[in-house]
Amino acid sequence: MPARVSFQLYSARKFQPWAPLLAHLAACGYSAVEGYGDPAIYGEPERFRALLDQHGLVMPTGHVFPLASLEADFAKTVRTARTLGMSALYCPYILPEEQPKSAAGWKVWGKRLAAVGARLRCEGLAFGWHNHDFEFVKLKDGSYPIERIFEGGPLLDWECDIAWIAHVRQNPVKWLKTYAERVTAVHLKDNAPKGENLDQHGQTDVGAGTVKWHEVFPAIRNTRCLHLVVEHDDPKDVKAFARRSFDFISKQ
Repeated sequence: MPARVSFQLYSARKFQPWAPLLAHLAACGYSAVEGYGDPAIYGEPERFRALLDQHGLVMPTGHVFPLASLEADFAKTVRTARTLGMSALYCPYILPEEQPKSAAGWKVWGKRLAAVGARLRCEGLAFGWHNHDFEFVKLKDGSYPIERIFEGGPLLDWECDIAWIAHVRQNPVKWLKTYAERVTAVHLKDNAPKGENLDQHGQTDVGAGTVKWHEVFPAIRNTRCLHLVVEHDDPKDVKAFARRSFDFISKQ
């Protein structure tokens, strides 16, 4: 597995200030964090970078959302990414009201992502898509949105979110194998057993849920994955979640 295990800061958005959280992550053994799309997280990027440096952490990846904001303020996004030390950006979502309803529509979305990716590569930054569950719900023509997105964007990287794929009863291993050459990052997230942790988006510590990690980790090893990123959409105790998840992953 990649030596670097990262932590998606979105998981800790409700647990401020950042300094104690970053200190805890470093103490757990994390060496990196992943940023997310809210610009307020950074305040002044230079100050946030100094805070990362203080705790021996790096931020190699980040989420940019919505895509329109990146398209409209491309130069600012690039400056922020460079200041924070990012080498790869991922678009993590498309709002429900904007989601295409057809295979052709998803291919157009992939082309739009591809256009942004081409500009970012010229700036020395990698770019890709981060999935949720809707990309793995079959369309009327029998294909899946994820297939059409990548058809429209043949050079897009993929940050594969394992739990969201499993959430709609798809096999993450199948998709990791299908798009192994695209996978440059993986979100390690786990689903609680049905009916449990409903106050936490039905999620739990990595390794404590229903994802078959003994099958998933070998599949990840056969991809281009550079970043393992721990995430929970709404943990009750973010520090305990971070610690227990890292302990599990470090033994794999």
